[in-house]
Amino acid sequence: MIPVWELGDGAFEAVAGAGAGAQGGTGGAGAGGGSDSVVDVDVDAAGAGAAAGPVGEIDDVPVGSGSGSGSGSGSGSGHDPVPARPRRRVPRRRHRAGPYGGGLRAGQGLLVGLLRERRGPLLRVVGWSVAEGVPALLSGALLAAALDHGFLAGRVGVGFALLGVLALAMLIRAAATYAMFPYLAAVVEPLRDTLVRRVVSAAVLDATSGRPGAGHDADAVVARLTEQVESCRNLTASLLRTLRQLGVTILAALLGLAVLAPALLPLVVVPLGLAAWLFVRLLPPLARRRRALVLADEQIALRTGRTMAGLDDVVACGAQDRVVAEIGRAVDAQARAAKLLARASSVRLLVVALGGQLPLVAVLIAAPWLVRGGHLSAGEVAGAALYLAQHLEPAVRAATATVGGWFLELLVVAGRLAQAGAATPESVPAARTESAPFDAGPLVVDRVTFAYGPYAEPVVRDLSMTVAAGSHLAVVGPSGIGKSTLAALLAGLLAPDQGVVSLAGTPLAAWPPARLRDAIAVVPQEAYVFAGSVHENLSYLDPNVSRADLDRAVRLVGAAELVARLGGPQGRIDDPGALSAGERQLIALARTYLSPARFVILDEATCHLDPPTEALAEAAFATRAGALVVIAHRIDSARRADLILLMDGNRPELGTHHELLARSPLYRDLVGAWEHRPADVAGWFERKPVRIEEGAQDRV
Repeated sequence: MIPVWELGDGAFEAVAGAGAGAQGGTGGAGAGGGSDSVVDVDVDAAGAGAAAGPVGEIDDVPVGSGSGSGSGSGSGSGHDPVPARPRRRVPRRRHRAGPYGGGLRAGQGLLVGLLRERRGPLLRVVGWSVAEGVPALLSGALLAAALDHGFLAGRVGVGFALLGVLALAMLIRAAATYAMFPYLAAVVEPLRDTLVRRVVSAAVLDATSGRPGAGHDADAVVARLTEQVESCRNLTASLLRTLRQLGVTILAALLGLAVLAPALLPLVVVPLGLAAWLFVRLLPPLARRRRALVLADEQIALRTGRTMAGLDDVVACGAQDRVVAEIGRAVDAQARAAKLLARASSVRLLVVALGGQLPLVAVLIAAPWLVRGGHLSAGEVAGAALYLAQHLEPAVRAATATVGGWFLELLVVAGRLAQAGAATPESVPAARTESAPFDAGPLVVDRVTFAYGPYAEPVVRDLSMTVAAGSHLAVVGPSGIGKSTLAALLAGLLAPDQGVVSLAGTPLAAWPPARLRDAIAVVPQEAYVFAGSVHENLSYLDPNVSRADLDRAVRLVGAAELVARLGGPQGRIDDPGALSAGERQLIALARTYLSPARFVILDEATCHLDPPTEALAEAAFATRAGALVVIAHRIDSARRADLILLMDGNRPELGTHHELLARSPLYRDLVGAWEHRPADVAGWFERKPVRIEEGAQDRV
C-alpha cells in the first residue's frame, strides 16, 4: 500500500500540471535551501525564481538563510522572458546558531547523544587508551636514567636494562591497542545503523506527512545515506582511533616532562597555550568553510538527481543549456568552497610551529645554560628532547590536522543529518499496535478544487460528493482526466487548493497521520512487495492478525493459489521482482484487506489481473466492512458499483450505470470502448453479495 498516485493517469496529470508554465517558453524554477544552505541565484532570465530569504556571505560563498520558491507561467508565445532578480549581497555576518555556523551545535548534540548510548564500550576504549600512553609517559624518564645512571656512568648493563623496560612498555602499548579495537567497533557500528534508521525514518515521515512540498529533497536524502552517514561512521572511527591516542600522548608527555625537568615546563607550556588559543580562534572560519563545502556537495547531488529524474522533460522543453548552466554553477560553488577551505586550513601550519616546534627550539637553546648551572643533567636534557621531539610535536601536528579536518567535518556532517529533521528511532514505532475502533462516518468532498500549480488548469474543479460508509463507488473517465489525483485527495495524500475533504465530520488535514492511515488505505497500480516472508508482506498493516483471518483474506481476494505456490505464509520472497505484476497486486490486495482501514481506494489496483480474478477481489472488498472506491479501468468494475463518478473535465457527473448511459455521451463512448464483458464469476453481475457489517464475527 503505497501512495503512488503519479502512476497511470496521475503521471499524465503531474506532467500536465508541471508543464503548464513551460508551454510558453517561460517555465519557472525556484531555489532556496532553508537555514544556511548554499544557494546560487544567478539564473537565466528564462523564467526563474529567486531565493526569498536574505543571502549572507562567507568569503564569497553565498549562504542562504531563507527559503526559496519558484513558479512558472506560460503565455503560449515563448516571448517576454521573466527577468531574474539580481543577487543581493549583505555584509558578512555570523550565523545565529553560533560562531561555527548553523548546525554544528546540533551535530555536537547528536554525536554526544549517540555516544552516550554506547557508554560502556566507550569507557573501555578510554581505559585501554590510558594503557597505550604508558610508553609516552616513561620514555623520557627512562632515557634520562639510562644515560645518567647507565651509559655516562660506565654502567652499560644498567643502561640497556632501562631501555629494555622501555621496550616492554612498547609491547604493553601494542597489546592495549589490540585489546581496544573490539570495543571501538562496538561503539562505531551501532552508530552507523542508528544514523541510517534516523535518515530513512525522517525521509519516510516527511514523504507521508501530507504537507506541501513533502518529499521534495529525496535526492538529498540519497546523498545523506550514501555519503554523509558513511562519512560520519568513518570519521567517528578515525577520531576515536587517533584523537584519543594523541590526547593521551600529549598529556603523558607534559606529565613526564613536569616530573623529569620542571624547570623546562614554562618553555613548553607557554607556546603550547598560545598555539591552543590561536587554534581555537581559527576553528569558527574553518567550520563555516567546511559546512559550505558539505552543502555544496549536497547541492550538486540534489540538482543532478532531479535533472536525471526529469531528463526526458528537460529535452522535450529544450532546456538542456539552462540545466547545464545550473549544474555548472553548483560545481563552481563547490570548487570555490573547496579552495576557501584549503586556504584557511593552511594556517594550521602556524599552530604546529608555535605549539610543537618552538618548545623544542627553546629547550635546546636553554639547555647549555641549564646544564652549566647544574639545573639539569645531560640525561634530563636528552629525556626532555625525547618528550618534545618524539611525542609532543608529532601529537600537536596530528591533533591540529585531525581536529581542523576530521573533527570539524564530523561535526558538520552530523549537524547536517540533525538539521535534516531526522526523527529518533524511538519516535518511529517498530510495529503497529492495534488501533481503537473509530466511527466510520462518511467521507465528504465539499467544493474541492485542485491544480498542479498556480497557473495550471485545475484537474478537479468545485467537486462535491459524499462516500457513505458501506457504499461502493467507481470513478471512471478518459486517461489523464484526474482519477488518480482524486484518489490522492480522498486519501489525504494531496491537499485541495480550495474546499475541504472530511472524514466523519473532521477535515483530513486535522486527522493525526497515523490515525488517518488506519482509516483510509490506497492500493496503487504498481503494488509494493518487499523481500521477506509471505506472512510479513501480508500482515504488514496489521502485525497482530490471526492465521485464520490471514487465510480467509488470501482466499477471498483470489491469492490462495499464489500463496500456496510461494510455500504458504511462512514461505520466503527473496526477489520481489521475480513475481509478475498481477501476483504483486494480489499480495497488496490481501494485505489491504487485512488492514484496519474502513475506506479502501483501489487506484487501478487490479489492472494486471484477469477479469474473473478482478471480480473476485472487488467482491471481497465490496462485502468487507467499510466503503470501497475503485478507479475503474474496465466497464465491469463500473457495473459492479452502487454509484459511478464520471470525471469529464470540469463537469463531473454522479449516477448509476444506467443513469449515466442515458444522459452522458462520454460515458456511452467509454462503455463502447470497454465493451468486452467476461463471463460472470459466481453470478456476480446478477446478484450483489451480502455486506458484512462492522462488528460481525466473520467477514464473509
